[in-house]
Amino acid sequence: MNEIAIYPSLKNKTVIITGGASGIGSSIVENFLQQGSKVAFLDKEVELGNKLVSNLNNYDHKALFKVCDLKNIKQLKDSIKEIKKELGPISILVNNAANDERHHIDDVTEEFWDERYQVNLRHYFFATQSVYKDMKEFGKGAIVNIGSFSWMLGQGNMPAYTSAKSAVQGLTRTLARDLGEYNIRVNCVVPGWILTERQKKLWLTPEAEKQQLERQCIKRMLIPEDIAKPVLFFASEQSSGCTAQNYVIDGGVVN
Repeated sequence: MNEIAIYPSLKNKTVIITGGASGIGSSIVENFLQQGSKVAFLDKEVELGNKLVSNLNNYDHKALFKVCDLKNIKQLKDSIKEIKKELGPISILVNNAANDERHHIDDVTEEFWDERYQVNLRHYFFATQSVYKDMKEFGKGAIVNIGSFSWMLGQGNMPAYTSAKSAVQGLTRTLARDLGEYNIRVNCVVPGWILTERQKKLWLTPEAEKQQLERQCIKRMLIPEDIAKPVLFFASEQSSGCTAQNYVIDGGVVN
């Protein structure tokens, strides 16, 4: 891991991250552990989750992994209750889990559409609903939603994904308004094209990389840690005046 800033306000804070077993989520898990936070993550990928926990064994706290299908709201709520019992009240929530599977307009069924919204949007609200009272008691808290730059670009072949992700921005601003009176901040971090292992496997080609770098001001492909670092900032007291914001990290895409 490269050098990162240390935020004293994150030490020993209890953090929940959804979809933390791989990709951007796993980098966020590790970065919070490096801050001395007590980190729990929810994911349905058992093997990947257990592997991550075993790999991250050199920090003050051990990551807590809860197997959870985030489409199942009861299971989500029960998992959060278990985390509170084991790690204490929740100070920080990172809503990260998503699925950007491509899909053609003619192939979308009602069931597929609903499932995409369950994966990419619905659990953001219900996770927030399950933790905000802890933050209210603390007199402060931070919620960071992970959005997507894809809908801003008008990216095709993923209408259920892009529409759900565009709604994350609206949800962020509404929750910021509703929770601001309790000093709970809600912000959205918006990744561009981030080279996770999934992206490398499914969509990265020399031609695609060349096209992406031509569009970016920064001439390197972005990696998960490029997202984890700003998430730390928005979770920390160093951003105590920031809420309802939509922060894009795309390397400076200029079309």
